[in-house]
Amino acid sequence: MIASKERTVIFEVKNLKKHFELSKGMFKKQKTIVRAVDGLNFRVYEGETLGIVGESGCGKSTTGQLMLGMLDATDGQIIFRSQDLATMNKEELRKARRDLQVIFQDPFSSLNPRMTVEELIGEPLIVHGIMKGKELRAHVLELMQLVGLREHMINRYPHEFSGGQRQRIGIARALSLNPKVIVCDEAVSALDVSIQAQILNLLNKLQRELDLTYIFIAHGLPAVRHISDRIGVMYLGKMVELAGRDDLFNQPLHPYTHALLDAVPIPDPKLRKEHDLIEGEIPSPSNPPSGCRFHPRCPYATDKCSKEEPEYREVLPDHFVACHYPLTEVAKRPVPSV
Repeated sequence: MIASKERTVIFEVKNLKKHFELSKGMFKKQKTIVRAVDGLNFRVYEGETLGIVGESGCGKSTTGQLMLGMLDATDGQIIFRSQDLATMNKEELRKARRDLQVIFQDPFSSLNPRMTVEELIGEPLIVHGIMKGKELRAHVLELMQLVGLREHMINRYPHEFSGGQRQRIGIARALSLNPKVIVCDEAVSALDVSIQAQILNLLNKLQRELDLTYIFIAHGLPAVRHISDRIGVMYLGKMVELAGRDDLFNQPLHPYTHALLDAVPIPDPKLRKEHDLIEGEIPSPSNPPSGCRFHPRCPYATDKCSKEEPEYREVLPDHFVACHYPLTEVAKRPVPSV
């Protein structure tokens, strides 16, 4: 992996927030603010894969939707190629979206069951007025070949394909406009493990051939490790750690990252190291804890953690963490509570 200082920034997220307002109560409505994304800061470099992981409800999919322009941010900036998506007019955003595509989690529900493969893959080109007729069909066949689909499948419907094949259709559709960035939102989580490996290998191959940039969103660390150059760990709307793949797995600095790594199954249980288990459920984003949001579940938490929000800082080169007691400062880290 090329050092970040030598790479071109394609995305820069600055203090990004997305708050949803919900109403509760049958008669007397009470408004509740859900802080799905609450102050993110990170960069994405051209040609890399940035993995984003975390438990369900941590805000990772909302982050992907904000970066695609599918949702309006409550606050902050999403700078794509030196332009802030939030300040673009409709026509500018429409043009930018040609370079920003998505591969969804469920390859069946994301495909219109009444459309053939040719119609599904070719639709974006028709909508943007780029191709039609014989030229369009020829291009669709090229895309099908690129993702491992055979020519005779062009007139079939989604229900005639397996889950892995349907995801290949979704990938071909995402590639149709020749995008620069693709957000993979849980793109392999609905597939069998053997099929997951095939799709991940295909995504790696396409990235090399087409010079693509991926934002790979998932809750499973093995898939993220296989494909990512850098990995960001989210918890309750915040980025708690961001580092290169090997650095994150070999020297995690945040207790939550430790917990995620310890939860990954290994073939031989005897090789599992002693670890600090986290207890309880993830708090509600409508009522997040004060201070560090992880402190109610953290074995190292002190009064400081409950009162002061930790600074998101670069503790090691290109290794960012939001923790009062990161691994590099072991001497300062409290003894785990019993």
